[in-house]
Amino acid sequence: MPRHPRRTASVVALLLSLILARPSGSQPLDGDAGLGDRSPRTAKPTQENPVAPSAPRPPLASRGPQKIDPDRARAHLEKLATDVRHLGGRVGVLALDVASGATLAAFDPRGLYNPASNAKLFTAAAALRLLGPSYRYLTGLYGEASNGAVAELVLRGSGDPSLRTRDLWEMARALQAAGVRKVAGIAIDQGYFDARYVPPAFDQQPEEWAAFRAPVAAASLNANSLLFTVRPSKAGQAASVAIDPPGFTVLEGAVTTARRGTPEKLGVRLVPNGGRLVAHLSGHIPEGGRAVSLARRVDDPRLVVAYALKEMLREVGVDVTGDVRLGGERQKRLLVAHRSEPLGELLSALGKDSDNFYAETIFKTLAAEKRGRPGTAEGAAEVVGEALRELDAFGEDVVLKNGSGLFDAARVSPEAIVRLLRAALLDPALGSDFVAQLAIGGVDGTLRGRFRGWSKERAIRAKTGTLASVAALSGYILPPPGRSPIAFAVLASDVPGKIDPARRAIDDFVESLADELWKDARTP
Repeated sequence: MPRHPRRTASVVALLLSLILARPSGSQPLDGDAGLGDRSPRTAKPTQENPVAPSAPRPPLASRGPQKIDPDRARAHLEKLATDVRHLGGRVGVLALDVASGATLAAFDPRGLYNPASNAKLFTAAAALRLLGPSYRYLTGLYGEASNGAVAELVLRGSGDPSLRTRDLWEMARALQAAGVRKVAGIAIDQGYFDARYVPPAFDQQPEEWAAFRAPVAAASLNANSLLFTVRPSKAGQAASVAIDPPGFTVLEGAVTTARRGTPEKLGVRLVPNGGRLVAHLSGHIPEGGRAVSLARRVDDPRLVVAYALKEMLREVGVDVTGDVRLGGERQKRLLVAHRSEPLGELLSALGKDSDNFYAETIFKTLAAEKRGRPGTAEGAAEVVGEALRELDAFGEDVVLKNGSGLFDAARVSPEAIVRLLRAALLDPALGSDFVAQLAIGGVDGTLRGRFRGWSKERAIRAKTGTLASVAALSGYILPPPGRSPIAFAVLASDVPGKIDPARRAIDDFVESLADELWKDARTP
């Protein structure tokens, strides 16, 4: 059913006032990395015909309240298509006026592309719709306490992606403060998610130990990654090595302290050993030099938090006599609870920081909450599709296998992304929180170093996407008063080794739209 134009304009105006009033604050993380696009090619533009026959040029002149010059929009669009073609790739583009739905620019808008981390837009929108921005994760310690002793302490997770070492320390101290002095054993209930802790498509790079490929679990700690911090001592002596979180990793080998001025050289080789990891250390670090930190993912995440908790309990004065295991599903007596920050705040890790671990964990949470435990990636994909179809924001051509878009796991069209963007912004229950989790051009997240000329207006709010041969950017250009936002999606594919020039071409195009939208409204 078509939207009433006056009512739509009123909704847009209200949401814009809420969005522009919200502060931002997020540290950027590089979450966009992985394999390239393997999608089938569609017809490419030629020098004589910049718009390929398979993607006929639609009318570019705005039929809504925008004052976008159609000739300029066409020229900038053709330049983008030509630039990407010269890089050996292909590109799909759609930009429209949010209030009226009028097309402002389009090139192969229905072509299917690997969206890379633009897939996180679907995860974030579904999470806000199904769970709500105030949803909080619960991580609890359960057991029967008697005379200061717990026969078996159970840690149960519900998928909190934000649980950190400091949170687990607080839980250990709270248990000790409650009078517990002895624990016979520790069990970890991971039953909220299924046992497939490696997300779909992540097995395409099984030897990748970088933190961006961390596995997921219902009870996770530090995003299931290890931080090795190496500090020099005196020349000829072993350097000190600290591991966060503690308890899970067995150290072998050593890093030596070399003479001052010697270039540092560190090696960490991880080998799974049962439910734990063995870290083989090598190399050297110069005396008087800085501390060096290395982050690596774990292999099997299911017992990481158990070993860390065991170590922490001992540190705070609780005697743990037994070992750790998976289990404890039947224990219901809650002793200590930790709740995460609201989901509306956690989502900035997706939109601003492009954090794959958060995306995959929230993805599985949707399945567990709406289909029942254990949550699965397959169930999550179905739940996301069903939820967004209710908003008319999920086309039949959309394929999502995981929640992050990492590796070769998704196919979407620019049209599908823009449909989602428009529906989310026009939904009063979603719009403000959905836009708030996106990176702000020139200000924060993965766009901190891009669109710096627009940092004052804070007008460009978007989600980046980067794989070995994919560069993507989708989001909004927020307007000056009295005008309507633009929703856009640009997906460039088949540009291996040429991500930077493809990204510059995308940015030039988006900035050209912003210039048109803000024409005569920017102050020097």
